[in-house]
Amino acid sequence: MLKNLLFTFGILCLAFSAKAQLTPAAAKELVSRILPQHANAFKVEPIWSAQHPDAFELESRDHKIILRGNNGVAIASALYYYLTEYCHCQVTWNGTNLKLPRVLPQVKVKIRKESPYQYRYYLNYCTFNYSMSWWDWARWEKEIDWMALHGINMPLAITGEEYTWYLIYKELGFTDADLKGFFTGPSYFSWFWMGNMDGWGGPLPVQWMKDHFELQKKIIQRERELGMKPVLPAFTGHVPAIFKNKFPGAKLKATNWKNGFADTYILDSADPMFARIGKLFLQKQTALLGTDHLYSADTFNENEPPSDAPEYLEKLSAQVYEGMRQADTAAVWVMQGWLFYSDRKFWKDEQTRALLKAIPNDKMIILDLAAEIEPVWKRTGAFYGKPWIWNMLNNFGANTNLFGRMDAAAHAPAEAYSDPKSGNMKGIGLTMEGIEQNPVLYELQTDNTWRNQPINVDTWLPQYVLNRYGKKNEQALLAWDILRKTVYSVPAERYIRDGAESIIQGRPTTDSLTRWARTTLNYRAQDLLPAWKAMVNATAYLSASDGFRFDLVDVTRQVLANYALPLQRKAVLAYHQKNKSQFKQYSGEFIELIQDMDKLLATRKEFLLGPWIADARRWGRTPNEKALYELNAKDLITLWGDKDCPLNEYACKQWSGLFNDFYKPRWEQFFTAMELDLAGKKKLDRDAFTRQIKNWEWAWVNTRKDYPVKPVGDAVVTTRLLYHKYWEKANKLLTDY
Repeated sequence: MLKNLLFTFGILCLAFSAKAQLTPAAAKELVSRILPQHANAFKVEPIWSAQHPDAFELESRDHKIILRGNNGVAIASALYYYLTEYCHCQVTWNGTNLKLPRVLPQVKVKIRKESPYQYRYYLNYCTFNYSMSWWDWARWEKEIDWMALHGINMPLAITGEEYTWYLIYKELGFTDADLKGFFTGPSYFSWFWMGNMDGWGGPLPVQWMKDHFELQKKIIQRERELGMKPVLPAFTGHVPAIFKNKFPGAKLKATNWKNGFADTYILDSADPMFARIGKLFLQKQTALLGTDHLYSADTFNENEPPSDAPEYLEKLSAQVYEGMRQADTAAVWVMQGWLFYSDRKFWKDEQTRALLKAIPNDKMIILDLAAEIEPVWKRTGAFYGKPWIWNMLNNFGANTNLFGRMDAAAHAPAEAYSDPKSGNMKGIGLTMEGIEQNPVLYELQTDNTWRNQPINVDTWLPQYVLNRYGKKNEQALLAWDILRKTVYSVPAERYIRDGAESIIQGRPTTDSLTRWARTTLNYRAQDLLPAWKAMVNATAYLSASDGFRFDLVDVTRQVLANYALPLQRKAVLAYHQKNKSQFKQYSGEFIELIQDMDKLLATRKEFLLGPWIADARRWGRTPNEKALYELNAKDLITLWGDKDCPLNEYACKQWSGLFNDFYKPRWEQFFTAMELDLAGKKKLDRDAFTRQIKNWEWAWVNTRKDYPVKPVGDAVVTTRLLYHKYWEKANKLLTDY
């Protein structure tokens, strides 16, 4: 009898605890932030049952729209379903349409949706730098709202991680001077956290660490209020180089990322200090931030282990997890599966199986990080029984290009979910290196959240265009049909990882491409031109739409970025043929194109260099801090590292400010050198020019300068002018090329 009473009391306690976590207050506040003028038209109600998966309901009652869900994310998703399906609205990074009807539509029949996916993962380590380096709470608040509206419930949360490590190392007896060469500058935390580099872009001010730790507390508090479970970091073995001086007996292994940076040091997982530090870190982090028992740890991100012996890899994996388990017996290791994609020569079946099998299946989740490019789950037996998440990566380096695999985003998650060979697939996610581009891909991918069937793009895309622009338009639909078949369609037989850049962004060359500013398109450049024409034709009807104005600039930008390559090839051909007049003509037109693109991009805030620099400097408390952050901001998007860094242009952007102030002067110097050669005054020495331009680039990175932070000019007017100027030229040159 007593046992039954205690059991019943326990169940009641659990029910009360679950109810306490399902308070709708945070969801109500989200509705007020998204729709301040209409918040009173909505009523938020919880679904208390803990037996079903994440679910939401939507109905009308007493002239109110009822948003019901089992957590804040589900309730936010109910709101977004209502906005997109009933009001033809949309919320994206690049243009938002929240022009609701004067009388809100009623939901005549109750809608109920359940998610087949337990986890909806979000973010990549790289996103925190390529896009988020300088975000404040206001920007993070908007992003968390976006996440909730789009069904995200498992975000990576690593902001401010460096402060927890700072406290740990201070407790271990390290001084500020000892740590000066360890922490990187703010633009490089992603690769510091993944063990690829130390110190570059630093030394990091302690004030930065404190400020961003306070920011992290706000981030995870809001995420948890909405029902998300943040994935926090764990120890992977990366320690300061000076660690060997403090602990002479420690077993350290030097490793190198091979991108021009110094060795980093990994503490051997067999060393007793490994588990000790792992435990200390998680205990400290939990005391400061709490935990949802999900921990991210990637031991060999783009670094090969010292041995491929299965016994070694199995033991290593077990020891990494043991460091987590000692601090949290409920710990679940969330591992990025990038290593299995990026270094497939090392991670053969035997090695992959060994690394994974040491961890109990319920204590590990694998992220198939770029499943739309190559589904690793298909060649690993669905990760040998481990729970795993299907992710779309799509963007590398936060580059600016129209690109994506629309059909993969629409079909592949549901097809994998229903495939009997997909094993323990538990979720879907977004793992792009950079955001704030190609919003259609992210709307499409997240629309999988509340369905288990493939999406019909033929019906989905017109709805997307209607929601985005607020009205139907045949020219806009024509443009999007062309975009779908060109930039958003990657031929299955062609291996293309990500979108092409413009030759304008590459370090000047007589070649047609550079290492990172790749110019290979997944479509014929001339096939995009009709989409441009259709978008220009639609300006008379859709110019009031912010999303349309962004897309108009984006399509125009892409057409002109493509046009730059045959124009550059014409200049190079004239140079080789020693045709001075034609060289002057085409090189001059190339420089003029750069200037015109800068003017176009200046009309939209998304394409401005100025905010990136201003936001970086705003975090500084002193002139030295402001200068350090400005250098970090400019370096990442140009040279990436020092002047000899092989990653130059990896994170290049098509931004106003960069075109006129960085790309144009480089090409002008190159064309001048070519002109001197044509005139017989000085032979072009490409190696000497490269050395010269590297010095110029490094000087640019270190130069103090402000750029406009607000758009200038009208996007529609500017686009029309450029269309009339370039339409015939682009048609001829792109068709002939």
